[in-house]
Amino acid sequence: MELLEKNRLEIVQDYLQKAMDYPSYRALVSKLALTGGSTGPYQSEIFVNYTKLGDKRMSRWEKTFKISEEVRQKLKSLDKELILLVLTESWCGDAAASLPIMDKIAEASPNITLKIVLRDESLDLMDTFLTNGARSIPKVIVFDKVNNEIVGEWGPRPSIATQMVEDYKREHGKLTDEFKQELQVWYNKNKGQNILEDILGLLALE
Repeated sequence: MELLEKNRLEIVQDYLQKAMDYPSYRALVSKLALTGGSTGPYQSEIFVNYTKLGDKRMSRWEKTFKISEEVRQKLKSLDKELILLVLTESWCGDAAASLPIMDKIAEASPNITLKIVLRDESLDLMDTFLTNGARSIPKVIVFDKVNNEIVGEWGPRPSIATQMVEDYKREHGKLTDEFKQELQVWYNKNKGQNILEDILGLLALE
């Protein structure tokens, strides 16, 4: 067990050296949206379209999501140095809703840093942090810089959306395009609050 944990730690540390910051990731996604591309090895029309959609959604979240003064003060008072290391791809709809909120959380605290890596370029890391055996993204790994340890993980969706997905799969067997659209409507109505609550809980700040 100790050896497994050590290997996980070494893989995370390795990717922290290679990871992008949020502005670099956003510049990459915007460029791909403009030129008709996507991250990852599969340059299909559907991934290109999802990348364009994700770029627009992230721009909207960046403009509209606000952190309350009460939460801002909690984040400022955080006494641990934490890195949120996120696995994602440009075409991921759940990531488009989550990443701008994580960036705002990191902006609000001098002790939180947001780092991003692309899943399909980081499969050894991804396969260390599977969700129910799947390479689901976004996946957030919380790393304590001072104590040099992994202290939490989150993803691929906020807790309410996860329950919605599980309930729908139980009833219908798989996710339909209609349900995915319903999920995006839920993200818009929720205004990022469930993601914020989940991450604050992960940081022990709820």
